[in-house]
Amino acid sequence: MKKRIALLIIASIVLSLASFVVAEEVTLTMGSWRNEDAEPVQQMLDKYKEISGVSIRFEPTRNTEYNANLRLQLEAGTGPDLFYSRSYTVGRKLYEDGYAMDVTDIPGVMENFDDTARHAWTAYDGKVFAVPFAAVNHVVYYDKDAFAKYDLEVPTSFEELLVVCETLKENGETPFANGLAENWDILECVFCGMVPNYIGGFENRELYESGERKLNDEYFLRALSDFEKLTKYFPEGFQSVANADGPMLLGLGRAVMFIDGSWRSGAWDVDFPDFNWGAFAIPAPEGNAQAICHHSDMAITGNNATKYPEEVKAFLEWLASPEGAQIVTDCLPKGFFPMISSDVKLADEKTAGLKALSDEAIRDSRFMWNTLFELYTPLVDNLNGIANGTITVEDAADALTKLQEEIVAK
Repeated sequence: MKKRIALLIIASIVLSLASFVVAEEVTLTMGSWRNEDAEPVQQMLDKYKEISGVSIRFEPTRNTEYNANLRLQLEAGTGPDLFYSRSYTVGRKLYEDGYAMDVTDIPGVMENFDDTARHAWTAYDGKVFAVPFAAVNHVVYYDKDAFAKYDLEVPTSFEELLVVCETLKENGETPFANGLAENWDILECVFCGMVPNYIGGFENRELYESGERKLNDEYFLRALSDFEKLTKYFPEGFQSVANADGPMLLGLGRAVMFIDGSWRSGAWDVDFPDFNWGAFAIPAPEGNAQAICHHSDMAITGNNATKYPEEVKAFLEWLASPEGAQIVTDCLPKGFFPMISSDVKLADEKTAGLKALSDEAIRDSRFMWNTLFELYTPLVDNLNGIANGTITVEDAADALTKLQEEIVAK
């Protein structure tokens, strides 16, 4: 009898150990468009494993290929358990098509993020389809030593910015390192970085989305006009300058300013450790309130087809907690800002400075990201035309307005 009891106890222990081993062997996968963040993100996921015992393998894809590849994977049933969700239209479509989880009821999502943070990942049915992860600012990087050399101050208006550009040009400098070769950045970084200074915050953007305001009104027309003025200070042969060329031109002293995103900031210390850089918000024209493109950039959601829904939801709950958010923030690449409402500390001084640029300004995401995404390519084409002098600002605005009316009418 005693022998039988002993055997039963041993068997019970073995079974318990077996189930523990099974739990330990759970490995989730995470898709992302940020392949350059593999090391810091994996550090974050390793810290989560220490807490939960669940491994998560980071499997990023090239940024320009992510949307198409992720959809193909999800449609084929081979998608990752967790994946980065684009804000607004692209992410919302994956939810509407049944691929992205409804995370509304996951603890922390409604309590720890305000309406502004959740807005970019809220579907038309009111459900939240991803946990907000990180935001970025669109800024002007500048060479502090060059500004000091010519006794220049950081401009506080667009008009002052043009004076700075003219002074630099007169002294043989290239004011801006931006170009047109890749197209996406001239729209997303430069023009979308400018737009909130001309139309205001998201309340006014929504007037364009509804059609109440037109893209040839005085506000949008002025944004296009000032964009045209700015392109006069791009490098010679700017049509062939790619986004990756900009940091090189700036870091090597061949240009003085570069409009890009805060996500770029961590690369300066690696690629150009001696470069003395600063950053300022793209200034508003005189008479307008200072605004900034503070873009809701990244969120993480779960795959509805995952084999491990409980483990996926547990990770998302951790992500939505103040404790998880602090660990995430400590591991985020420089230039990315947490979106949680709790008091999260940014250890990197320059990242904190970049975030501070949006603390007192009117904030909004990229102009067409919500419901006007069909304007993406037409905007790129018209901005190229304006920069190259093949189309007038007025004609571009009229053409965009016609497309806007078609989109709103659908």
